[in-house]
Amino acid sequence: MANGSELVVGPPVPAALRYSTGSRRGKAMTTTAPVVLLHGQPGDHSAWDGVLERLPSSVRALAWDRPGYGSSESAGGTLEENAVWLLDRLDRAGIPDAVLAGHSYGGGVALAAAAIAPERVRGLISIAGVWPGCVTRWDGVLAAPVVGPALAVGMWSMMPRLARWHRARHPDAVASWHAFADIRHEHSPVWRTVLLEQRELFGSLDHWVERLDTTDMPALIIADPTDTVVPVAAARALHERFPRSRLELVSGGGHLLPQRIPDVIAAKIGEFVDSVG
Repeated sequence: MANGSELVVGPPVPAALRYSTGSRRGKAMTTTAPVVLLHGQPGDHSAWDGVLERLPSSVRALAWDRPGYGSSESAGGTLEENAVWLLDRLDRAGIPDAVLAGHSYGGGVALAAAAIAPERVRGLISIAGVWPGCVTRWDGVLAAPVVGPALAVGMWSMMPRLARWHRARHPDAVASWHAFADIRHEHSPVWRTVLLEQRELFGSLDHWVERLDTTDMPALIIADPTDTVVPVAAARALHERFPRSRLELVSGGGHLLPQRIPDVIAAKIGEFVDSVG
């Protein structure tokens, strides 16, 4: 069920864990930990729509708009602020622990949350997730003072036209294009959030990775070798860092795995959630 800045799918949960008015589909009771789906940048929880529709009936899934995106009332923030926001959402929902699944930048948020409160993370799923060393020259330009904001203004001003052109030729265009189309001017909160997050890739991602205790944490790393945004080398490095991880290389998705191959991603999430309980 869509509820403002969140989407909830799956079976009902015990009263202590219930925080939404319902679910989009009725399913049997489950005792497995819920999985929280964290979208990338820009975008919102709707980036997970295709995955949510295809998840196994045993999985309770929660998709929220991250700070600075969609209908979120929170301002965009650093990786740490995103992680604190996430843990607060879990607290308010009465959820003691969960599986965290992050796509792209959302993967970095999941890593930061796991570093801050590993006892709250039943398992970690990185889907084309960011990792130190994955940044490109383009990321560096956007993160640079003065030059980055100036370039972003021109780029964002073209996005509505580009999004309309793309959707006219691809009716099944992914949700991120709708987010792009809503970016109108340099003072857009989404624009500010994107720039802040680009700087975080250079400023603090290494810090959270160094703090992360991966010894006993189950992890699933999913990547497409054809991804030109986050290279597959990032997934391999993440796999090496997590002793209890499994690396799954997929095809046909590029970087936008949840949107382009939702059936594959949903199946792999379901298998992992069932394995960690």
